[in-house]
Amino acid sequence: MTQTTKVTGRAQRTYSARHPRARALFAAGTGIVAAAGLSMAVTGSAVAQPAGAQAGAGSVAAASTTVSPAGHSFAAALSGKATFKAGSVTVTCAVSSSTGQVPAAPGNQNASGPVNSNSSAATYSSCTTSLPGVTATVSTSGNWGVSMQNGSPVTAGLTIPTGGFVLQTSGLASCTVTAAPTGAATVSGIWTNGAPSTLAFVNASVPVTVVGGFGCPTSATTSVFNATYKVTDATDPSSQITVTG
Repeated sequence: MTQTTKVTGRAQRTYSARHPRARALFAAGTGIVAAAGLSMAVTGSAVAQPAGAQAGAGSVAAASTTVSPAGHSFAAALSGKATFKAGSVTVTCAVSSSTGQVPAAPGNQNASGPVNSNSSAATYSSCTTSLPGVTATVSTSGNWGVSMQNGSPVTAGLTIPTGGFVLQTSGLASCTVTAAPTGAATVSGIWTNGAPSTLAFVNASVPVTVVGGFGCPTSATTSVFNATYKVTDATDPSSQITVTG
């Protein structure tokens, strides 16, 4: 599935490869790469691993996880705004949503690790930038993955497949920003059970590469974003999507 987002700003006369605001803008643009991560995921070759989901030598094994209700569809909608920031530059999207389904039993349970879920790619609209003079398009592709791991707190690992998110700018500068450029990359978030439950990404980061000419921040390697999603039970609105042991 492919989705496109446009971000625009006010007109600006010039850009320079040495202009700090120009470099900051396109570094901020890379933050949108992480936003694609808010898409809750489609099961595929990319395997999400939440923080604490893997047990290394000398570590405690991952706790059991159950996502309920089994087989129910869910809807994720942005609560407030998603902000993508680099330095003093902020890109803000006011609308975003995604849908998916909790695995049917027994796939909604794991005795010693995370549970994978499915969803559509997120859509984004009403996006603005704090810096003048830019137009951007965002496209997503490939198979996405998300895992929920019970614990304190409950963690979520979102995986972007290789090259699964591409941001292209046009106008005053032409740059291409690619997320997970050399392999699938996982972004970590926090899940909170409630009515509705929420999924929050706080200063989440994702690896990126940037290519382009004049004014492009080709040295940028990561980007961050902050956003919270409300996740409701679309099959039974009187029920809640929860993660337990």
